[in-house]
Amino acid sequence: MELSEALARTSINRLTEFSSLSDVLEPDVIQSCLDSNGVATLRKRKLPMDAMVWAVIGMSLFRTESVRQLINKLDIVLPQEVDYVARSVVTQARKKLGSAVVRDVFHQSANTWHERAEHPQWCGLNLYGVDGVVWRTPDTKENSAQFARTANKAYEAGYPQVRMVCMMELSSHLILDSAFDSVAENEMNLAAKLVDKVPDNSLTTFDKGFYSLGLLYDWQQKGHNTHWLLPLKKGTQFEEVRSLGKQDKLIRIKTTPQSRKKRPYLPDVIEARLLTRQVKGKTIQILTSMTDCMAYPSSEIVDLYAHRWEIELGYREMKQYMLESRFTLRSNLPELINQELWGVLLAYNLIRYKMILMAKSLNGVFPNQLSFRDASSHIIHTLTMMPIYAPGNVPRIVLDIERNAAQFKLEGKRERSYPRCLRYLKTDTLSPKVNMPFTLSERHYPMTCVYPPFRVN
Repeated sequence: MELSEALARTSINRLTEFSSLSDVLEPDVIQSCLDSNGVATLRKRKLPMDAMVWAVIGMSLFRTESVRQLINKLDIVLPQEVDYVARSVVTQARKKLGSAVVRDVFHQSANTWHERAEHPQWCGLNLYGVDGVVWRTPDTKENSAQFARTANKAYEAGYPQVRMVCMMELSSHLILDSAFDSVAENEMNLAAKLVDKVPDNSLTTFDKGFYSLGLLYDWQQKGHNTHWLLPLKKGTQFEEVRSLGKQDKLIRIKTTPQSRKKRPYLPDVIEARLLTRQVKGKTIQILTSMTDCMAYPSSEIVDLYAHRWEIELGYREMKQYMLESRFTLRSNLPELINQELWGVLLAYNLIRYKMILMAKSLNGVFPNQLSFRDASSHIIHTLTMMPIYAPGNVPRIVLDIERNAAQFKLEGKRERSYPRCLRYLKTDTLSPKVNMPFTLSERHYPMTCVYPPFRVN
């Protein structure tokens, strides 16, 4: 975008002058992460390290631009005789920055933004979701050596892939923590790395694929009043202890010798609560650690599981809207892949925290009831008009949040119900028998969950 065009748009939109974006992502946070990782920031360099953190964030916010173009576009380069950088200089600067700095900036900012936000609660519990997503990387020799590829009898994926598991606060879509590794890594092993970040007074919803008594026991024992909820796995053997109400039971499940060998502290049996409901002719069984039937009413627990879909919507916002459906990451080296992924999560949280501030100006509106597509486009457009004048300083012009919030509010909620089908290739020479689609199961979910069942205590 030319400067004249940016100024013209600024005049049209009448964006208000703001002190800086330091109220969102403080320069001190970036500098402290650089210092703790021993990454020096030399002012005489064309690409100082503190400004390179914003360049990594810009890789996700400005997906259509090359890294070199967005650095020149955002005026991150220090003024010298030649105010542009070569591609090799950008790669060297990213290698010098590393992934640990961006990871630490993500963790510090996520904790700060999570504490500042006033999340709605259900029965005194904040609601979180844990689920996995897969990213594909460029097909380079280094990435292929580090990351595996998904495969079946018919074919192997053409790209090395990364498996990621995130923990998200579901009313705001803020990502609290994440763990990722090669796609060959099991999701439950990645989820186990998130146990240390489980907040007190929380309820975490899992997909049935995360059924592991060891993981669930660790999750519940980590903090104060930390609960979990997920569908009962088909074929699970259990013993009924007593009835807590109609279609509401306290049950006892035996742990396996293999799980006790992996976790010697794991008890022989785990007590949990099993609730059964009929939803559109289907029997739904939900397993949860919330065994106190007086504190946690059964009439709302099954409905809570529908909000797990919010994390799926978050992944869609991240991949399709923020990254504009450019699913393959940019980096050709594994260390830079890790750096880029932390940058993606940091950029997504940056937009989401801005949306939290927008929602606060609208009474009775939750952040996930604002359009991410429209709000993120507006925020990213504003960022294109905010050059960085000096290393460590962030842009000085930002949108008037309260004035623009109302236009991003979603009008209502749509519900869809349709069968899940396997997609197939029209011509499959390796597996000619797979030539017809078939239904796996019904999935019913809301496009945007509305609260209640949340209520602010």
